[in-house]
Amino acid sequence: MILEMLDTITEMLQNREFHNLRSLLTEYEAADIALLFAEVPTESLGLLFRLLHKEDAAEVFVYLDTDLQQALLQTFSDAELEEVFDELFVDDTVDIIEEMPANVVKRILDSADPEKRAQINKILKYPKYSAGSLMTTEFVELKTHMTCEDVLKSIKRSGVKKETIYDCYVTDASRHLIGVLSVKDLLLAEEETDTVESLMLTEPISVGVLDEEEAVASTLKKYGFMALPVVDNENRLVGIITYDDAMDVLEESSSEDMEMMAAITPTDKPYLKNTVWETWKNRIPWLLILMLSSTFTSKILQHFEDALVQCAALTAFIPMLMGTGGNAGGQVSVTVIRGLSLGEIRMGDVLRILWKELRVALMAGGTLAIVNFCKMLAFDNVTMLVAAVVSVTVFSVVVLAKLVGGLMPILAKRLGCDPAVMANPFITTIVDVMSLLVYFGMAKMLLGL
Repeated sequence: MILEMLDTITEMLQNREFHNLRSLLTEYEAADIALLFAEVPTESLGLLFRLLHKEDAAEVFVYLDTDLQQALLQTFSDAELEEVFDELFVDDTVDIIEEMPANVVKRILDSADPEKRAQINKILKYPKYSAGSLMTTEFVELKTHMTCEDVLKSIKRSGVKKETIYDCYVTDASRHLIGVLSVKDLLLAEEETDTVESLMLTEPISVGVLDEEEAVASTLKKYGFMALPVVDNENRLVGIITYDDAMDVLEESSSEDMEMMAAITPTDKPYLKNTVWETWKNRIPWLLILMLSSTFTSKILQHFEDALVQCAALTAFIPMLMGTGGNAGGQVSVTVIRGLSLGEIRMGDVLRILWKELRVALMAGGTLAIVNFCKMLAFDNVTMLVAAVVSVTVFSVVVLAKLVGGLMPILAKRLGCDPAVMANPFITTIVDVMSLLVYFGMAKMLLGL
């Protein structure tokens, strides 16, 4: 790991051993060098960056977080700025621009050549989180009449400026997407006689420019492609989305779901980059909502206060019932949310999910009820009727909680909300209310309270 060399690298910087340091940095990958930039003093960032070779510097720049990128940009001359961004692919440039203040964006756009500036502005016009905002316009485009020899020459001539050369896309005179051709097929073909038309795969899988980026990423993952073509409403090829960008989307989506499931407003910043104020703002709305929603449980307890006075032993088991119900519902909701996000569960599967969870709930609830009944008689010094009330409630609560946990995320999806909203915090609140209603209902019926 390069961080193990941090002291050595810092010492080389201080001693101005620039030649040796440049040689040392060539031994590491761009992602590793980016980790080093996060550890060196801010005043050394510009010097360290200028020691990198031009191609390596641009790649390292992409891996840096926004704060470091902005700090470096402030040290760049206009010529250096142009040199770095000339080496970046259009989609990487767009990603950086979206995180920068207006004055920095102006400098970046001014440094770009007219063609690249037009491509950047085109992508920036697409809605956020759409395929158009995620795609790159740098890809290999072919025509049907080209021979394999023509294609290979074209790739050698211009491929270094393309995001990927492993898949090439075939268009007609109006740029309609009509096929895709892999480099593997090109290399195995007869260069002088085989044409693109004879080798290409017709009716290629593509996505629309306005499709949601999460759906696009799932499609790319499903088929295992290295890249996926993006077309407009008239099936004209406008760009491609590569595998690495799609995986970034899935990672961001997973992080967002985890935060939503923990009742935290999602944020794009790393934890340590968020200020105390920002962290408070992200957490307090949900805490307020959940606190106010717990008023229902307080009202139920107040309503059955007389029953609790008559049989004080019931009070001791309320936390266990509410905790068991929340855990049971949470197990199902997390599973269903994951299935929805991965496309494994569709809206039409709701009855199958409920039927499956009902059978699981009957088995789990029965097991817990029997174990709890035996435990209460053996260790809790209660009557058989009290043990029966608590155990029957455990069974009922587990069944209800699992059905609610399976249904609520799907209902949220149907209403156009993020299913992750219906994770543990909300499920637990709903199940707590149900647990108390069932508990006191059973107590009233069996104990005559």
